Amino acid sequence: MHILFVCTGNICRSPMAELLMSRYLEGTSIQVSSAGTHGLSRHAIDPSSARLMDSVGIDSSGFHSRRLTRAMASSADLILCFERAQRQRIVSIAPVAVRYTFLLNEFADVCVHCAGHGLVRGLTIEERLQSVMDAAPLIRASMPVSQDIADPHHQDFAHFEVAADDTNRALRRILTSMRKHPEMFGDVR
Repeated sequence: MHILFVCTGNICRSPMAELLMSRYLEGTSIQVSSAGTHGLSRHAIDPSSARLMDSVGIDSSGFHSRRLTRAMASSADLILCFERAQRQRIVSIAPVAVRYTFLLNEFADVCVHCAGHGLVRGLTIEERLQSVMDAAPLIRASMPVSQDIADPHHQDFAHFEVAADDTNRALRRILTSMRKHPEMFGDVR
């Protein structure tokens, strides 16, 4: 399975999501990457995002941004973005991606719903994520509207902290929902 995080420039939010999720999924066969709908090719991670990753022991010095292509979107199994406009852009680039492209908070909500209703199936994290993606078309329309995660680019460090906290919270909700007995770990909302 390949999870692709997509933001606008691929220097602030999606790199943090990629690096955090890669850390969380270490030791699994899931591949994690990121790109930007308007990303500059080979640009370094934003210094504020790098500072936040450094603060949790993640080296971001080797990160380089990429611009989203049709091939990237088409080859991903799950695309997680941060704003509705990004989802529209992804689907316009690769229409086939409409089935597996979600706002990050939206996918976290779907995962929590599936876990709470016994819809998460499978033995591996890949199988369990796939079971949520398979159930999503039936659930998506009934879910409340999910919040975007605001772009901190060109803003002060506090905005980066909020974006990182919102991103990390969504990732933790997803992964906690994938556990075989999520109720044992309490509410992660």
